[in-house]
Amino acid sequence: QVQLVESGGGLVQSGGSLRLSCAASGNIFSTHDMCWFRQAPGKEREYVAAIDNTGGSKYYADSVRGRFTVSRDNAKNTVYLQMTSLDVEDTAIYSCAVRRWYSGGRQEPRQYGYWGQGTQVTVSS
Repeated sequence: QVQLVESGGGLVQSGGSLRLSCAASGNIFSTHDMCWFRQAPGKEREYVAAIDNTGGSKYYADSVRGRFTVSRDNAKNTVYLQMTSLDVEDTAIYSCAVRRWYSGGRQEPRQYGYWGQGTQVTVSS
């Protein structure tokens, strides 16, 4: 059984920064790629960033590239999302996920088998 718990969300002003954490239980963390998604009210879930199991390869959605940085610490079973230059458009619930399947692109939620409950990020203008 794998459990993911996100933390670090909150209210921040436009232009500010936050660092999200996703702590995983279970023994599959270090062997699986991880991803961050977000979902704003009334919108579909959106891919944000992904990282391979070693942390050596990182991928970003165009909307966050240059502002967000994904990283992981396999010794701590934790993946991070450092967010800078936040904009009101970044307001959403951010969730991490463990990739289980490779039948499609990394931006597809259906490739991920374990999800956290999410942490709310609210950016005020």
